[in-house]
Amino acid sequence: MVVPDRQEPAAGWSPTWALGRAVLLTGLLLIAAVLLGRVDLVVLATPFALGTAYALRRRPTAAPQLEITAGDAQLVEGGDLAGAVVVGNPDTVPYDVVVVRTRVSPWLSVRRADFGGIGLDVSRAGGADRPFVTALSSGTAVDLELTGTALRWGRHPIGPAGARAAAADGLLVSRAVLTEPVRMRVYPKTEPFEAVEAMPRAAGLVGAHHSRRPGEGGELAGVRVFGPGDRLRRIDWRVSLRTRQLHVASTLSDRDAEVVVLLDVLAEAGRSGGVAGAASVLDTTVRAAAAIAEHYLHRGDRVALLEYGPAARRLRPATGRRQYLTVLEWLLDVHAESSPHEPYDQVFGPQVLSADALVVVLTPLLDERSAQMLARLARGGRFVVAVDTLPTDLAPPGERGWAPVAYRLWRLDRDTMITQLREHGVPVVGWAGAGSLDQVLRDVARLATAPRVGGR
Repeated sequence: MVVPDRQEPAAGWSPTWALGRAVLLTGLLLIAAVLLGRVDLVVLATPFALGTAYALRRRPTAAPQLEITAGDAQLVEGGDLAGAVVVGNPDTVPYDVVVVRTRVSPWLSVRRADFGGIGLDVSRAGGADRPFVTALSSGTAVDLELTGTALRWGRHPIGPAGARAAAADGLLVSRAVLTEPVRMRVYPKTEPFEAVEAMPRAAGLVGAHHSRRPGEGGELAGVRVFGPGDRLRRIDWRVSLRTRQLHVASTLSDRDAEVVVLLDVLAEAGRSGGVAGAASVLDTTVRAAAAIAEHYLHRGDRVALLEYGPAARRLRPATGRRQYLTVLEWLLDVHAESSPHEPYDQVFGPQVLSADALVVVLTPLLDERSAQMLARLARGGRFVVAVDTLPTDLAPPGERGWAPVAYRLWRLDRDTMITQLREHGVPVVGWAGAGSLDQVLRDVARLATAPRVGGR
């Protein structure tokens, strides 16, 4: 993927200190020779004048060209990245020295840089943002190739990059040429996720889930008397011969389900260590959302994404691989943003959530408004599963004063909040990869099929 750079307009070339010293020394020697009447001083000034004139016989007019290219457009956490900074010489005069320097996101761990055929282990040489130097002939280009590893999901920049060139034996130097950064898209690494077959309510027309509604499917619902519209191939001849009346085997329809993954972005906790280190709240939230979406989309269900926060971003439900790629792209822009206002009405407006949808809420339960949101969903008859994304190894803020006591009190208050949510019918489970939601979804499906007391 090549992203067009937006370079600053070149303002020409400027003399260096070497040119100034050469002109100054030549002028002083000639003035002294005239004032003192000494011919030897003219002889001393001649090499400086001739050398300067010879070096300036061909002066460059074009500034270096700079471009940043990125390799794989679908990079996943822990994958190998490949980027390059291309510097070119469009002039007819060769550049004696070209100095290139670029910034790289700290989440893009660059191990090696190849510039002009010379490889350098930058992991031991102070990082990839060090200056790289090479010579450049006229009409040629050299690539500064950067190879390494993508450590964390998100949009991480390579650049901005800058370059300066020196020509005419170092007597002229170009103005700095800058180019805009290129942001590499690093998708979250999806953890293995498996869930039970049962869904609380399957509401679509076709799909892989056994619903409670009769229809054309593969799940046997019972045997009933033959009626108008029944197909002949559904006749159960054993029961018909025994009862002397035609009976047919009735089945349950196979339907798809709608899964809404709700991301709580009101707070962030923990420090991210990348794909191989500790996970923060956002890390767990984004990776779990990608895994859940991948699982249900692979089964043919409709998946939608919502943000519980000030922005209230929403991705409409859809199916297929295109929706999965859209989900990954949508997750790259997830970031924590606190708000003093209640975002419930913004997120759950009219006709936003389907009545039959399974709502999987990814929340650290650090804000009381998150617990109130879960309770409202449960009271509204939604099928809600809360996934606790708070890191289990979250360290206390400090050991001074009352900090340890306050931390333990906060933990007790949070445990009480989780207990109250479970009493309201909201199952809360911590994310632990494969099988995290198996038991919870089984319980939710059993509650959905159970008869309701008092007509509620």
